[in-house]
Amino acid sequence: MSNFALLFCFAFSTLSSFTALKRNDEPIIGVLAQEVYSPRPQNASYIAASYVKFLESAGARVVPVMINKTLEEYKTLFNSINGILYPGGGVSILTSGYANTARIFYELAIEANSRGDYFPVWGTCLGFEELTYLTSGKMLLSHTNTSGVALPLVFTNRSRESRMFKGFPSELLDALASEPITENSHKWSLTLAIYNSNADLRKFYKVLTTSSDGKNEFVSTMEAYGFPIYGTQWHPEKNAFEWTKPYIPHSPLAVKVTFFMADFFVNEARKNFHKFEDEEVEKRALIYNYNPVYTGIKSAFEQIYYF
Repeated sequence: MSNFALLFCFAFSTLSSFTALKRNDEPIIGVLAQEVYSPRPQNASYIAASYVKFLESAGARVVPVMINKTLEEYKTLFNSINGILYPGGGVSILTSGYANTARIFYELAIEANSRGDYFPVWGTCLGFEELTYLTSGKMLLSHTNTSGVALPLVFTNRSRESRMFKGFPSELLDALASEPITENSHKWSLTLAIYNSNADLRKFYKVLTTSSDGKNEFVSTMEAYGFPIYGTQWHPEKNAFEWTKPYIPHSPLAVKVTFFMADFFVNEARKNFHKFEDEEVEKRALIYNYNPVYTGIKSAFEQIYYF
């Protein structure tokens, strides 16, 4: 081998090592649990399994973030995981254990990101609504006719420069804009008019897409300007993993949406380097310690983890 070839191989291996050091290829993401409607022992909170599958499909592992733990326990967990997802659901965004835990992790994420510790946060549906409250300090949601419907997205000019959508193929962006492939299961929305009237939200979030119920235009996708914080009022996880409702789209492009959204957020988590104190503590925390229950016969979710 020539000296040039040897030098090239050395440089390439050095670059590869350097790149690997700048990326966490074993990301672990927390998914926030929430109260069940009628709690029982070992059945007081839950996580829909589709959120776990959503993240696992893009190469992450999942840790359930339990409600009603101490601040110190949450701080320890925050410093062990690489991002957090606030899922959809039906609890209060003001007074529930879900809301209180979401607030703690939101404040920890703001503090961490402000000092250069990159920690992404994602909110879906209820999680999106929670983010609007945590950022503004106000309940700004309006009632909309969006409980069980698939809709297209209306992309804003700002979406073209967004972190979230810049890696999407044009075919998929065209489908999102022209076909009803985003599933909505919410009764409350952040209307575009209310967003425009609230200085805190306008300063913090860039609106990437809107949607409409025929009467009200509402914010359907957003990302923060200066923080890796993201929200979708619609459900990207359902297209690939939920089958109980006829309005959930399952076309090839709809399923691709699931995986591109998951890939984006997991890649955001790869920029974080938090770690558990040791391998045994990590293993005990993972969702693998729990078994999902088949609930598709009576629930909107095919499978649920109960805690």
